[in-house]
Amino acid sequence: MSTDPQRTFELDVAWKVSDQVSVRPERFGALLYHFGTRRLSFLKSPMLFQVVRTLAESVSARQACTLAGVTEAELSTYRNALAGLAATDMIRKRDAP
Repeated sequence: MSTDPQRTFELDVAWKVSDQVSVRPERFGALLYHFGTRRLSFLKSPMLFQVVRTLAESVSARQACTLAGVTEAELSTYRNALAGLAATDMIRKRDAP
């Protein structure tokens, strides 16, 4: 039985880029490389890059989305993208500041 990533990703908790991940900004968004798994991920929009970039300073993923300019109508798309990054350990939960 498969779980819907949108339902399992918690927007209202604190997240950060994993310690083993390198982020390289690109015109289209960014490249993320995980040194532990050797996995490469593409962030295909500058706004998604902005969300990921501000995760560590934000109280929650929801706040990072808001600060990046994600609208309520776009939030489910960004939640899906963040869920995918969490599933591959590109981002992980952190203790709230």
